[in-house]
Amino acid sequence: MSQSAHKYSLTTRIFIGMVAGIIIGALLQLLFDDSGDLTFSIFGFEVSTYAVLIEGIFSTIGQIFIASLKMLVVPLVFVSLICGTSTLSEPSKLGRLGAKSVGMYVVTTAIAISLAMSLGLLVSPGEGLDLSTENAFEAETPPSLSEVIVNMFPSNPINSMAEGNMLQIIVFAVLFGIAMAMTGDAGKRLSDFFEDINTVIMRLVTIIMNLAPYGVFVLMAKLFATIGADTIFSLAKYFFLVVIVLLLHGLLTYSVLLKTLTGLSPVTLFKKMRDAALFAFSTSSSSATLPVTMETARNKLGVGNSVSSFTLPLGATINMDGTAIMQGVATVFIAQVYAVDLTLGDYLMVVLTATLASVGTAGVPGVGLIMLAMVLQQVNLPVEGIALIIGVDRLLDMTRTAVNITGDCMVSLVIAKSEGELDEDVFNNPSAGESEEDVDFEHFDKNA
Repeated sequence: MSQSAHKYSLTTRIFIGMVAGIIIGALLQLLFDDSGDLTFSIFGFEVSTYAVLIEGIFSTIGQIFIASLKMLVVPLVFVSLICGTSTLSEPSKLGRLGAKSVGMYVVTTAIAISLAMSLGLLVSPGEGLDLSTENAFEAETPPSLSEVIVNMFPSNPINSMAEGNMLQIIVFAVLFGIAMAMTGDAGKRLSDFFEDINTVIMRLVTIIMNLAPYGVFVLMAKLFATIGADTIFSLAKYFFLVVIVLLLHGLLTYSVLLKTLTGLSPVTLFKKMRDAALFAFSTSSSSATLPVTMETARNKLGVGNSVSSFTLPLGATINMDGTAIMQGVATVFIAQVYAVDLTLGDYLMVVLTATLASVGTAGVPGVGLIMLAMVLQQVNLPVEGIALIIGVDRLLDMTRTAVNITGDCMVSLVIAKSEGELDEDVFNNPSAGESEEDVDFEHFDKNA
């Protein structure tokens, strides 16, 4: 990597890549919209510029970047959890971590959807709209509570890893780590082995983070070259209301909880979350961002490995604050579009259903829309109304993923503080973890 690249921090480089991608994508869309597709001839064949540039180059590089991040998720979660649980001196601590984590995630989700519906009723984003629902949304059947509990326990842990079933991986890794802690010398030797693997994996995370500005650039360019501005304008009131509620929850709710429960500075948290938040925004996936979130929590926020290795993978799986906000606003929006008056009891039912569904549908593909379908059915609203908001959901998904991973780290800080597993010197050190940002690739070339 050239010396000039090191003049800018990773955050700055990612931001530059994001802005450049948005500008290039928007310009490309204007070009194709105004002039139609541009073609050129290669060996007598007519080749589409749109196909080569957007569906070809941008799409391919973007998918490789996402795949590279997802590649790390399973080994990182598995190894980190084993390292964390194998060092627990008291088994009861694991039970406390589980109870505190789930409790905090449920509370923040309930606050999120309550805030979303309150502002939705105040602003009334769906009044006066008459939108078509020709493209009806077909909701998948959500699993029952019994199925969710049974499916947490893997019958084949190797298959669970292959499929990326995070809850099953968490359960197996925790049990494996506890067994190692109870095995004596053999467990200690194995623990050292996993610690070495964990060190290598975290180094791999750092290497991939250095490639992030380029990955973010192509992801943003492809998105803004394909999403229609007319779609956003037709749903502007709904769109901006969801964004405002996401920002309020992310900045206000998390700040109050962090300051009240730990006394730590929310400003410090937000400053140190910049890299992870930009990753989450560009990938729209809490799971894909998990390696970066864990690196941030450990090296920049000072959260101990025994806490972060448990709370963060769990949060990436069940913490749905951003999705809950979308559900709250969408429920009010769809009710207003269809002129359905919901009672206070209906709104309370929405809060309860969405909060419990955030845990009950963990790991289900398309979880946000499945949860929204459950909520709408619970209060007898037409599920077809989801078709109204699908057009702008991709953009909103980016913002709510950034909110979700910020909530994961806030909860991890609260729990680490309560368990005595927080290094406040690292948290308060503005340069903590910064030295791990850059990998000198020229060093590898010289020693090859």
